[in-house]
Amino acid sequence: MRVVVLGAGYVGVELCRRLHPDHDVTGVRRSDAGIAAIEATGASAVRADVTDDTELSVVPDCDALVFAASSGGRGAEAAREVYVDGLRTVVEHFAERPSPPERLVYTSSTSVYGDHDGEWVDEGTPLDPQTEKAEVLVEAERVAREDAPEHGIDGTVVRFAGLYGPDRYRLERYVEGPVTQGYLNMLHRDDAAGVVEFVLDTDPDDDVVLAVDDEPVDRWSLADWLADECGVEPPEKRTVEERLDAGDLSAAAERRLRTSKRCSNDRLHELGYEFAYPTYREGYRAAVEADRADLGSTD
Repeated sequence: MRVVVLGAGYVGVELCRRLHPDHDVTGVRRSDAGIAAIEATGASAVRADVTDDTELSVVPDCDALVFAASSGGRGAEAAREVYVDGLRTVVEHFAERPSPPERLVYTSSTSVYGDHDGEWVDEGTPLDPQTEKAEVLVEAERVAREDAPEHGIDGTVVRFAGLYGPDRYRLERYVEGPVTQGYLNMLHRDDAAGVVEFVLDTDPDDDVVLAVDDEPVDRWSLADWLADECGVEPPEKRTVEERLDAGDLSAAAERRLRTSKRCSNDRLHELGYEFAYPTYREGYRAAVEADRADLGSTD
């Protein structure tokens, strides 16, 4: 299968690495560092702005597109330019080719669910975005699920929970504190790439797949477990109300803090995906061992 990964960043590079032995894979980035990271996986690398129709012309034909581009943590308007306008440009550009792709996988986020007061959500739960950026993601999902099929390309949305893994463990945040209460829905980077690979390989009928590990965890519980594993005292803890009372959060950050839900991966298990890191315990093991090694070297 010929696969093009548009915006091969944190998850996309790992996806290129996993796909490369068995598929013809091309990763697309703009920066020198991005191109080098793709090439290190053995996949082909192409430099292009994935939101620019003219630059997309240098990207080869493929059977499947993966749109994993990032807006770089910027605001809602920048997100719209990438996720909505950019994705629509990609769909229209590739659909007009003499040999268009058959499939599109768009990587979204569980932030589209909004607040559910700690209750469970799944693929069938109505969306209720609480921030402007989450509203943009909902609109981008419509492009993948509705616009792409209208152009003859089957679209699948993979909704990622909070990503962590190499270079993103943020161990100090939980070990040193203070830690604010609330549920975390998590997904290791390797499983994020693994789920997209699984969707490409199995081609399920589902137009949405929720990608999250087996165990949503309260931040306080995660912090206590990490502290115990690292051999340090539990961190300071604070309630949501105490954090809000500090008065230093933006309106969007306040809305995110008030959002509480637990994401279910029952459907993903039904489809047959097997997690490399089913919970945070397995996922944080490498970070904990590295922290212990660092402590040992300073004794």
